[in-house]
Amino acid sequence: MNGITIAMWSGPRNISTAMMRSFENREDTVVLDEPFYAYYLKNTNLAHPGKKKIIASQNSNWSEVVKICTKSFPNEKKIWYQKQMAQHILDGDSIDWIDGLRNCLLIRNPKLVINSYMKQFPLENINHLGYPQLCKILDHLEKKNGESPPIIDADDLLKNPKKILKKLCQKLEICFSSRMLSWPKGKRESDGVWAEHWYGRVVQTTGFDSHRKRKIKLDPILIPIYDSCMKYYEKMYKRRITL
Repeated sequence: MNGITIAMWSGPRNISTAMMRSFENREDTVVLDEPFYAYYLKNTNLAHPGKKKIIASQNSNWSEVVKICTKSFPNEKKIWYQKQMAQHILDGDSIDWIDGLRNCLLIRNPKLVINSYMKQFPLENINHLGYPQLCKILDHLEKKNGESPPIIDADDLLKNPKKILKKLCQKLEICFSSRMLSWPKGKRESDGVWAEHWYGRVVQTTGFDSHRKRKIKLDPILIPIYDSCMKYYEKMYKRRITL
């Protein structure tokens, strides 16, 4: 592989598309948007918006998608950034294939994630939010490498994008680019076909939103899911890149 492959693992509703925009605006980077989405939908009963169109747009064979992510560097640019969604890892899926990538975790407070997710789609269980899968990746990489992968919390990133991105680039052993702090408004050819359903806000952005505190009150029926998510989140939060 003639370059650096970065896999940024995140759950849904976690500024992951904004982070993809940030990297795509670098001159040396090409991006890949959620390569396992079709596989995920084909093997679950989730009726996500545009499901048939999504499945038709991508390879849905797990082994073949793994080959794409690990062997097919797409062009002559130095960095291949993959927006990978942790919830797309299903029970029984091996994650050994990630060992050759530069893996990072992007996390967010579960209360914010649940609140945002519920505006788009019903929430049935914790696996839809990716927290257990993110910790599975964390445990795997710590066991293999003897250290945690770079972990970014969304709130820290929004408070000070430049500082956090500089620290991330240092850990990834790449140069920071000020182009990561802003980007042109609009859609991208690299966006998946699901963008029309999920990217309504981000296509209007030209940079990371300003951080703001919000008071969110969850429906009591969601509290068990929230409590379970917090156990995973707190484990990762302790290992995050700090301001």
